[in-house]
Amino acid sequence: MTLKIRRIDCSREDAREVIAAGRNELSPRGNVVSPEGKARTAAVFGEPLSPEQVVHRICGDVASRGLAAVLDYTRKLDKVDLRPDQVRVSAAELEDAHRKADPDYLNTIARVRENVLAYQRAILNHDLAIEPQPGVKLGLRYLPLRRVGVCIPGGAAAYPSSLLMTVVPARAAGVSEIAVVVPPTKFGGYNPDLLAACHELGVTEVHRIGGAQAVAALAYGVEGVAAVDKIVGPGNLFVALAKKHVYGEVDIDSIAGPSEVVLIADDSADPRFVASDLISQAEHSPGASILLTWAPGLAEKVVSALETQLAHLSRGDLARDSLERFGALIQCRDESQAVELSNQFAPEHLHVSTADPQRLLPRLVNAGAVFLGHYTPVAVGDYAAGPSHVLPTSGTARWASGLSANDFLRRSSLISVDPTGLARLAPDVRRLADVEGLSAHRYSVDVRIEEPKP
Repeated sequence: MTLKIRRIDCSREDAREVIAAGRNELSPRGNVVSPEGKARTAAVFGEPLSPEQVVHRICGDVASRGLAAVLDYTRKLDKVDLRPDQVRVSAAELEDAHRKADPDYLNTIARVRENVLAYQRAILNHDLAIEPQPGVKLGLRYLPLRRVGVCIPGGAAAYPSSLLMTVVPARAAGVSEIAVVVPPTKFGGYNPDLLAACHELGVTEVHRIGGAQAVAALAYGVEGVAAVDKIVGPGNLFVALAKKHVYGEVDIDSIAGPSEVVLIADDSADPRFVASDLISQAEHSPGASILLTWAPGLAEKVVSALETQLAHLSRGDLARDSLERFGALIQCRDESQAVELSNQFAPEHLHVSTADPQRLLPRLVNAGAVFLGHYTPVAVGDYAAGPSHVLPTSGTARWASGLSANDFLRRSSLISVDPTGLARLAPDVRRLADVEGLSAHRYSVDVRIEEPKP
């Protein structure tokens, strides 16, 4: 079967439009839902609602009916009938999964935890204090969030890596309460590897609920699940839209779409390496994989390598579908055009597979995470390096950043002024208060400096 991936020559005037259209389909605005998902929606709600309408219904229902609504949607959407006492994973279940887990697997979890902790603690914001002028002391104080909810996917595969990349940064920040929600599936709340990882990381609160109903439960609080201050973690379209819906009631990390990678490659890149990186994001299915190159003949070699690798990988069919629907091999005029397009895409993952990636780095300003060099596949960031793999997608890397320990901190400014300092600041405070017509603001300064006129 010949791979039908898009080939785009940037000499075409409509190249950007073609790429943008495919990417928009993958974003939360694109409403990419499988035929099975659409059929399930119609069966549950009695009409073909849009994903936004589905999320609005679910969140509203959970807000008004609590756990009963969560269990109803778990039964209707996940096809799992849970009693209230079966929602939370018991301590005994967590301990049992940990006891039976492969020791090598647990050692891997422990090593990666230390990698993530080392990085997240190194970048953690710290309190500061300055005295910019006599009598005026200013500061910044950081305090961890009290309670955080973490969404872990569990529909098509188990994701202990997502647990590591969300829970460990929160721990590094000092969050004391972490509630994990995961679908009631064999890859989720009933997956022994995931439960063992929870126990290894010290997570004691795990709930077998997923989808929009899990996000609503964390945001509003239901019987057995206390409301949180922030919700983080990846998920499908419905999870992303539910996080958008509850934002303002709680904080969220982002409204993320499917995974994506942009590779910038020159003639020093190994086509096999490039192909493997394109496939590694496509196998998320859906996932977007885009190659930018100005090297003559590289795209043809990459296509050949893609065909070879897809034929032997267990998720090759899923990756092939994603590559054909959302992938692209783009022939650029030169490296400057490749850099320009990359910045325009603002990808979640940017892999710079060139002879001297550091030379290009200063010009590459929009990316969630940048992977430099031929031997730095995205997978090392997904699994083991240290930075979180929860990253901005769909072009939001223009203004958004990946999840880090600092996102679990809230900051308060500190201001302390003595009489000398107040006297220095008073003229400017008075003048601005007069301009704005806020006489009580002025009076609060006057009363401390001189006998004010009533």
